[in-house]
Amino acid sequence: MEESKEIEGRDTGLVQVISRAISMLWVLRDHPEGLSLSQLAKETGLARSTVHRIISTLEAERFVASVGPNGKVRLGLGLASLGSAVSTDLRRELRPYLEGLSLEIDETVDLAVLDKDKALFIDQIAAPQRLQAVSGIGVTFPLHCTANGKAMLALLPEGQLMPLIPGKLPAYTPKTKTLRAELLAELDAVRKSGLAFDREEHNIGICAIGSAFRDPSGTIAAISIPVPSIRFYGNEERFALAVEKTASAIRRFFASF
Repeated sequence: MEESKEIEGRDTGLVQVISRAISMLWVLRDHPEGLSLSQLAKETGLARSTVHRIISTLEAERFVASVGPNGKVRLGLGLASLGSAVSTDLRRELRPYLEGLSLEIDETVDLAVLDKDKALFIDQIAAPQRLQAVSGIGVTFPLHCTANGKAMLALLPEGQLMPLIPGKLPAYTPKTKTLRAELLAELDAVRKSGLAFDREEHNIGICAIGSAFRDPSGTIAAISIPVPSIRFYGNEERFALAVEKTASAIRRFFASF
């Protein structure tokens, strides 16, 4: 009986350590510039000694990395390796669709997945244009003012959607929709058409159109075409038809599983 209690106590302590480590990783994700141990302790509500002990272990596994001589830490390349392993199948399966779409419209095409409250870019086909809109694999964008983000939000049931949309949304440009009611009305239109637009709402000078879908595992993903605004306006219909055709082909592909 005593041995059983001792094992149970060790298991409980281990689960607690894992939970604390995960909470630190989530905090660091929102601070790509890094945090000091004191700042991390404040953000997580943990003792600095506890943070130091866990961070030392995470650093040994390359899940966090030191940032310069000031004692800050940020997410490490070990996590990128894990993330790449998770998204590899989806990227491999959809790469031909992205390549075909990019070739058809001669523009950049992105693939993103819903990552909690962000759109995480996992693949991209860059257009052979001198003036192009290029993000980066592993970069996260907000959901409420991007084409792929709004497309993915439109697939969520109300219980999952509403916590992601505060009453007042942050403005990235003067064109960003910042009122919840206004965004919800737009998401209704996205559900009907299957297409979402970003008309310089995230970055001035950049527009995009996107469409979302679920893979057989339930992961919500979206393809999008980011385009310099000078080539977007006047070509929305052509881009919309191309995205809709590709997204429909992807949905048929997933439905065959």
